[in-house]
Amino acid sequence: MAFPFPLTVNPAGHLVIGGVDALELAEQFGTPLYVVDEQVVRDRCRRYREALEPVGGLAVYAAKAFWTGGMAQVVRSEGLGADVSSEAEWRLAMLAGLDASRLVLHGNNKSPAELRLAAEGGVGRIVVDSLWELDELERVAASSGARKVPVLLRLLPDIRAGAHGSIQTGHRHSKFGIPIEGGQAREAVRRCLGSARLDLRGYHVHIGSQILSLEPYRQAARVVAGFAIEMARQLDAPCYEVDMGGGLGVRYVAGDEPPAIEDLIGALAETLEGAFTAAGMEMPLLIVEPGRSIIAEAGVTLYRVGAIKRLAGGEIVCAVDGGMSDNPRVALYQARYTAVLARDPYGTPAEAVEIAGRLCESGDVLVDGAALPEVRPGDVVALLTTGAYHHSMASNYNGLPKPAVVTVREGQARLWVRRERFEDQYACDALVQTLGANRSL
Repeated sequence: MAFPFPLTVNPAGHLVIGGVDALELAEQFGTPLYVVDEQVVRDRCRRYREALEPVGGLAVYAAKAFWTGGMAQVVRSEGLGADVSSEAEWRLAMLAGLDASRLVLHGNNKSPAELRLAAEGGVGRIVVDSLWELDELERVAASSGARKVPVLLRLLPDIRAGAHGSIQTGHRHSKFGIPIEGGQAREAVRRCLGSARLDLRGYHVHIGSQILSLEPYRQAARVVAGFAIEMARQLDAPCYEVDMGGGLGVRYVAGDEPPAIEDLIGALAETLEGAFTAAGMEMPLLIVEPGRSIIAEAGVTLYRVGAIKRLAGGEIVCAVDGGMSDNPRVALYQARYTAVLARDPYGTPAEAVEIAGRLCESGDVLVDGAALPEVRPGDVVALLTTGAYHHSMASNYNGLPKPAVVTVREGQARLWVRRERFEDQYACDALVQTLGANRSL
């Protein structure tokens, strides 16, 4: 069976994650279970940091991909900043001790409360997504008496990149960013320069996610540099920083071949420096926002097999104790995953099976056609590359609790997030608050 990357097994032949037997993790912490190999996360953080050091750049981890207190502490300890998109993500970053000046606030419709929090809290950069938001930020900054607020203008470069239409964010029909075409972006620059409250630091672009080629990044860098140079000549607008976003792809199935982190940074730096140098301008600070490429391959989700059915057409359906509530990406983006049997990941495949979830939806299928050894009820199935956009997008559909999150490193397991309980799910429900979660039913 082909895997996207090598797997580690112990003498018993069991899957090992971060030095810990996957079967032992399932037994100790229950299933479904999100498992994060902390060393993989740290290695990816360091690769970004070290690749950016020669150009004096900055990596800010995209919190939306996976954000827990433990993850925030790892990000801080590895010297990265963070890209946050809400008050909750911001507050967790602050609790974990991140420096507010190394935070970037995102969102295409930030609330006045979020803008005020960022302005007064010393956020490093606010990525402004529209002319309306620019006016709103001006109003908030004026009413709060905050310092001059650092701004990056998010440009819409009209570039299509990414594995699925729903995660392509740089094309002309995207809800994100200020269109260059038609003059809106130029108007945003003009308003920033005329404001006593806003400090235009530069420009931002994010073209999509799960990108497996460097060329779209080069295209985006050329567009951003070209616009910055034009604004410098026409309006005398400074460009101290260029944030190129994230989106670098990862290995989900055999055949996925994403560019190396070092090659991505090299391509961006070379393209930007070439353009700015040719225009007689200094190279701006390069910022990137990796999320998926740091956390995705560090994550494995463990499920317990229950019912196994052979259908009239010969299909074998193996139902597990999770599904689209803990992994909505298959239903949303037709995402593909590699599944292995934890007790025998390198075993000879018997028949292709459908790994189905337990949710009340026919579309609740995690893997269609998984090549596994003979599966039995009670087996533990592991889905690889599930670190990104699983925990952060999980729901309580059908009343299922969100899984626990365990981090593993050097043979030790630590609980980062405990499994949800009934009282957690219904903590805001008026009946539960009135009668009490522990009342006998």
